[in-house]
Amino acid sequence: MILFAGIVAFALAAGLTPLVRRWALRRQVVDNASLAPERKIHPLPIPLGGGLAIFLAFTLVSWTVALLTPDLFGGFFLPKYLVGITVAGGILIVGGYLDDRYHFTARRQIVFPILAALGVIACGIGVTYITNPFGGTLDLSHPSWQLFTLGGQPYRIILFADLFAFLWLLATTYTTKILDGLDGLVAGVTTIGGIIIAVLSMTKEVTQPETALLAVILAGAAAGFLVWNWHPAKIFLGEGGSTYTGFMLGTLAIIAGGKIATALLILGIPALDVAWAILRRLTGKRKATQADRGHLHFRLLDAGLTVRQAVLLLYTVTAVFGSVTLVTRGEQKVYALIALALVMVILATSVILAYKKNSPRSTMPTRRKE
Repeated sequence: MILFAGIVAFALAAGLTPLVRRWALRRQVVDNASLAPERKIHPLPIPLGGGLAIFLAFTLVSWTVALLTPDLFGGFFLPKYLVGITVAGGILIVGGYLDDRYHFTARRQIVFPILAALGVIACGIGVTYITNPFGGTLDLSHPSWQLFTLGGQPYRIILFADLFAFLWLLATTYTTKILDGLDGLVAGVTTIGGIIIAVLSMTKEVTQPETALLAVILAGAAAGFLVWNWHPAKIFLGEGGSTYTGFMLGTLAIIAGGKIATALLILGIPALDVAWAILRRLTGKRKATQADRGHLHFRLLDAGLTVRQAVLLLYTVTAVFGSVTLVTRGEQKVYALIALALVMVILATSVILAYKKNSPRSTMPTRRKE
């Protein structure tokens, strides 16, 4: 059932994407190079909004499985969780469409990720404890206040658990948003991340086939979109898709038993890149949200790699370090995270040296605003 659901999601996303593309073109929801030619890597307007295909494929397949078989709601996974995920995803996709069309400021953009994070938390998805890799756990389940009961299920506020989940979801949402700069990069990373979370969910340590099912559906939907998003891309994720994919990876990491280290290893390179970008901008007395061409994936292009080579390199790093989480336990994951940081430093240093050696390209900046 799990593999079949992923295949159906792949086919559905691959079939829906050209329909979404035509819909975006009719409404002129496009990434137009003429608006800022010095910041674009595509000479012609490319339709946005491809995240809608991923969202629809994931939602249709997951709800079909939930309603027709006992495979999703048969264990710990409650119906209200899927309701929360669906509503939150819809908020991001609608908000992303509005941003793609009307070009919101960063202050307005963040409203939708905030509402999405609050939506899943309100439906009971949260981190009640964090495992100490060196032994023991950190309990986040207190203090808590029950608000009401609906359908036999309690709804409560758990202060520290909800706050941690909120900040975590915002972090993963913005990681893929900022990562979305090269054709196929975010869709491929999402596919790899979904597969790794699915495999981890089937291990004896976790034993959550429900989470594995959702992760495979997400991976299949992202891979189906990737058919059209591979370089040269026929359609981009858009604001909604770039935030939805990171949000879903972060949510699945929580559902899989708070596998924060796993998600960090999957999204490690872009997360470190985001942290470095924010630090670089603040020390340069610029706004943290001000876009520039200093991200690692663009530096790879400046150093002489093609778009496909840069994307495949980042795929490889994601797959290698994401897979490490399948064979490591406890403090070993901390060492893996340290190793990932060192790889980031080595990779960035190599890119800078290669960039200085080669003649720099005059314009190879970000494709979209952040």
